[in-house]
Amino acid sequence: MSEPILEVKNIHTFIGQFHILEGVNVTVNRGEITVLLGRNGAGKTTTLRSIMGLANVRSGEIRFNGREIRQMRPYKVARLGIGYVPEYRAIFRDLTVEENLKIAEREAGDLARRLDFIYTLFPDLQRLRKLGGAQLSGGQQQMLAIARALVAQNELLLIDEPSEGLAPVIIEQLMAAIRHLSDHTTVLLVEQNFHMASHLADRFVIVEEGKSVLAGRMADLAGDDELISKYLGAA
Repeated sequence: MSEPILEVKNIHTFIGQFHILEGVNVTVNRGEITVLLGRNGAGKTTTLRSIMGLANVRSGEIRFNGREIRQMRPYKVARLGIGYVPEYRAIFRDLTVEENLKIAEREAGDLARRLDFIYTLFPDLQRLRKLGGAQLSGGQQQMLAIARALVAQNELLLIDEPSEGLAPVIIEQLMAAIRHLSDHTTVLLVEQNFHMASHLADRFVIVEEGKSVLAGRMADLAGDDELISKYLGAA
């Protein structure tokens, strides 16, 4: 059995006075893709933000490579080797593709070491490297957002809703890229598109009303229409 690279145990997260996460547990094994599933508003994005230190986690444990990171500042979490791709394609729209990648360096020379790998994953970015972020399509912007998280040598990638608003053909390209990068990097994914999630993930965790309610092998969930309908509303 693979060893855990990330262990989230019974975390409780608040946004202002609102108790958003009320006991979320997630285990991510090294070398696997794990997906967080659940309806809109269930707490999936807040779980990723909690791991990155971007949300107020008042109790519970978050361990990365066995080290407690719950009270670390976000930049320190990132330096440990966790990359974060937020939803809504957070790129610099006024910078070129190359400049967006360059600014993501954690240490001098990161981009030069990783550029061939990035362009192999996303050939469009090599072709469009001189274009500004605002000139890219939605799918190309999403590719760039993921590529930025690959510039540094991260052991774990947190990717939030990569398929949101994209055409099916672009989703297929993203799936192929994420599948390929998972040969090199462990991935924790939030994804509403169950087709994409079921074809990518090794394991799943379902979050409902701020609590993790079910976890296991994706192959088992994908074959259980009753559970899919109960928790995700789609069979």
